[in-house]
Amino acid sequence: MIRLSGEVPVIVEDAWTVIREESEAIARVEARGHALRGIVLPVRVYLDAMRHDPAALHEAGAWIPPDADFEEWAHELLDAPVIAVDFPSFRDGRGLSIGVILRTRFGYRGELRAIGDVLRDQLEYMRRCGFNAFAVRADKSLNDALKGFSEITVRYQGAVGDPTPLFRRRS
Repeated sequence: MIRLSGEVPVIVEDAWTVIREESEAIARVEARGHALRGIVLPVRVYLDAMRHDPAALHEAGAWIPPDADFEEWAHELLDAPVIAVDFPSFRDGRGLSIGVILRTRFGYRGELRAIGDVLRDQLEYMRRCGFNAFAVRADKSLNDALKGFSEITVRYQGAVGDPTPLFRRRS
């Protein structure tokens, strides 16, 4: 996976396991103990567990599907060390909006991770929307994906880290 170290993207070993199936996630939550350390649960499972035993989730994260109406419960995720946003298709940009909203409106400061169909061409856009970790699709080269961060040299729009648009920067 790729994680930003400051502003520099680096390849790192992934210390987190994303549990995609709700039934497996529920079984892990019910087992408790060390079963929740280093795992990223479906957000519905995470929120249900959080409401019953928040201490059990201090080393677990949650992943959000792109069609989630997340703004009404996003504040419940702010203490999670990792929030992952699923990109089921490279053509689906809804996760970018989720990233911006989590960073700007809710002030999330933890690891914001892109998962799913994450490709080289999207990485710089994801970074500009507040993502700082990228689980690049398994059949793609991480070394090749790193190049995606330096291919765009002129940015017209503002970003989470620098909201000033190009026309304001040039005047």
